[in-house]
Amino acid sequence: MALQARALVTSKWLAEAIKVQDKMRILDTSWFLPKLRRNTKSEFKQRHIPGAAFFDIDQCCDKTSPLDHMLPSEKFFADYVGNLGIERDTHVVVYDASEFGAFSAPRVWWMFRVFGHSAVSLLDGGLRNWELEGRLVSDKYVRPAPSEFKASLNRSWIKTYEDILDNLETKKFQVVDARPAGRFKGLDPEPRDNTEPGHIPGSINMPFHSFLSPSGHFLSKEQLQALFTRAGVDLSRPICVSCGSAVTACNVALAAHECGHPGVSVYDGGWSEWYTRAVPEHVLSEGRGKHV
Repeated sequence: MALQARALVTSKWLAEAIKVQDKMRILDTSWFLPKLRRNTKSEFKQRHIPGAAFFDIDQCCDKTSPLDHMLPSEKFFADYVGNLGIERDTHVVVYDASEFGAFSAPRVWWMFRVFGHSAVSLLDGGLRNWELEGRLVSDKYVRPAPSEFKASLNRSWIKTYEDILDNLETKKFQVVDARPAGRFKGLDPEPRDNTEPGHIPGSINMPFHSFLSPSGHFLSKEQLQALFTRAGVDLSRPICVSCGSAVTACNVALAAHECGHPGVSVYDGGWSEWYTRAVPEHVLSEGRGKHV
């Protein structure tokens, strides 16, 4: 029986667990859009939660794909996290250093789950609130001893361009886009070059930050359920989430999980792939859209 863990843990819980839990690994999973020019490895070296290791989304990925940080193979993921000292019975706690409280960490939470490891939690409020509460940070890093990790990919949680294209007709699942409303509508620019904003026909916009309180914590289950209801998303039906490159989409996946959804799938190519491959009529935009 696979170990289970609640999706969200508090700073108080983690501060206590650090003292007593042997089979726990904390991961700083910070990632930012390239245009922000933030060096996450350098920031990690300067300050991180004591005992944390760094998980690099741009390294733990499919290096053969032209798209950003697509999911790696089972073997690659197993080797990567094994080298971080993680085994099948390790409780993994992920966080990031974004000002939102959660930006990239939900992606890594989802990655562990899609590779069959459900003993993974997200630090609610992130490094931002850890520091605001006056908890210790460190610049010391001890490389963990490598361990053996076995990964088993749940392919039903991954959607391809062809799956999304087919769904335009079949409507087997709901597509929720986590990008900010301006990009979804086609009015604000995309952060990647050669990509215009807009959205997939039939998709529903739920910006990733709408699931977070001003303090950077996830909203309560009741508040999250109300958000989905207002957006017209049926939590009893299959959901696929998307964003620019399938990072912040996973905020939606975590929110749905908190509401009892059995498992949200992710369009791993995201808008960056859809815009490149879709015919112009499949790029809906109030702005420029896509021209032949």
